[in-house]
Amino acid sequence: MHPQDLKSALGAGLLSFPVTAFDAAGSFAPGPYEAHVDWLATFEASVLFAAGGTGEFFSLSPAEVPDVVRAAKRAAGTTPIVAGCGYGTRIAVDLARSAQEAGADGILLLPHYLIDAPQEGLHAHVKAVCDAVDIGVMVYNRDNAILRADTLMRLCDDCPNLVGFKDGSGDIGLVRQITATAGDRLTYLGGMPTAELFADAYLGAGFTTYSSAVFNFVPALAVDFYKNLRAGNRARTEEILKGFFYPFMQIRNRQKGYAVSAIKAGVRRVGFDAGPVRPPLVDLSKAEEGMLADLIERAKSL
Repeated sequence: MHPQDLKSALGAGLLSFPVTAFDAAGSFAPGPYEAHVDWLATFEASVLFAAGGTGEFFSLSPAEVPDVVRAAKRAAGTTPIVAGCGYGTRIAVDLARSAQEAGADGILLLPHYLIDAPQEGLHAHVKAVCDAVDIGVMVYNRDNAILRADTLMRLCDDCPNLVGFKDGSGDIGLVRQITATAGDRLTYLGGMPTAELFADAYLGAGFTTYSSAVFNFVPALAVDFYKNLRAGNRARTEEILKGFFYPFMQIRNRQKGYAVSAIKAGVRRVGFDAGPVRPPLVDLSKAEEGMLADLIERAKSL
């Protein structure tokens, strides 16, 4: 996919990150993964992200990422697939190349490993990844990889295939400066955990879309929320927030890492053999799984 075509697809609708299925031994399970992605592709996500944050990119080996991408491509039909990428620059460049060879339509560059870096170093890091591939690249502003507006504009000038900016910082002042400065040069994606909780604020800051983690197990509800948000139907979005997202947030906040673990539990609950999370994450307790099951059941009447 040409980078500009990917840019258009990213801004065309809701986005999501399928969980990565593992078997009982903790190995990647392509069959269950493909069954889940095939189901998700029947709903209205404009792009799916393979081996992203919700897909436990941080626990995958570099050799596993292209396997996940190939499985996603087999299952997703015509839905574009963007691959997760990250770590130090040399690893990220190798990962980006291997994902492109596996058929990825784009790259999401997650934060590098561990250490903070100056803006010049971040520029060099992102540019190296963009230069390594022909497909579109999105940067994920989060944690120790926060690009300033001036650095991002330099990258836009230097990297024709840089097409997207995803924010997970929650710094609305910064992201508003970026959308005002870069304009339509990029597509802007909300990327906070449980992004629906922040969707109103990001929409006001000039973002067109966001990635929905709960799309993994309640895709119809996620699409309903997105469409009503875009239509300005606040009564409906607040009904869904109060009936589902705020109770889900209470489950998610019970342990660190549950922003991923609770999603995977939800996928298992709706009938897909996603398997456990890998360490350093932990799965929900039985009691917490029961709480989530009750919430999923209640969501059917929203």
